[in-house]
Amino acid sequence: MIEQNYTNKNILLTGAASGIGFSQLKTYLAADAIVYALDYQKIPLNHPHLHTFKIDLSEHDALLELVKKITDKVDFDILLNTAGILDDYQSSTNTSLSDWQLVLNTNLTPMFILSNALLPAMLSRGYGHIINMASIAGFSAGGGGAAYTASKHAIIGYTKQLAYDYAAQGLHTNAIAPGAIKTPMNAADFTGNGDMAKKVASQTPAKRWATAQEVANLTLYLTSPQADYINGAVLPIDGGWTIGH
Repeated sequence: MIEQNYTNKNILLTGAASGIGFSQLKTYLAADAIVYALDYQKIPLNHPHLHTFKIDLSEHDALLELVKKITDKVDFDILLNTAGILDDYQSSTNTSLSDWQLVLNTNLTPMFILSNALLPAMLSRGYGHIINMASIAGFSAGGGGAAYTASKHAIIGYTKQLAYDYAAQGLHTNAIAPGAIKTPMNAADFTGNGDMAKKVASQTPAKRWATAQEVANLTLYLTSPQADYINGAVLPIDGGWTIGH
């Protein structure tokens, strides 16, 4: 039986205002966790166990300052690095240096900052979970443009290195690699007749898009005691897309 009681567990979550992050937020609150949620948008939920912070994760000095204030008061059991942005599938020569930096500064570097901020307490306690949001674009080209694909490949490498370095000290680090998930970030695929969304579904063996809740359910399992021997893994949740690519 999967243990889904997160009473008195402290969770730090990025990208909590919409999409996968918002589903994770509601899922962990329903499991009685205490969630500290970060996003540059207002988080559209009030809950007695929810603490929200409005911040642009690409502003690294501000993020460092905020997380220090939080970790001075709270020891976290789980870090969910979910926030990310797309790059409109731009090739390298069509990607400006500022756009490249923005994608990596949002998708990748905050994972490093937040992991390092939370790791000392996790390691001293001998237990903790970090879940990094990768993508099928972390396995192969075509799931994004040059900057997005590079950032997701890097996230997978960082996840594996964290597990390699700290698994013996009780840290559990894994990544989730979503495929076609229907979220506000992918709203453009559903505009007009939704031809792009239909095309993506047709290329997916399951012939459909997933919901953000399905990703949240996987996250909840990966941070449960029953998943403790899963470490350094990158779990696709893609309806079988990767088996044909």
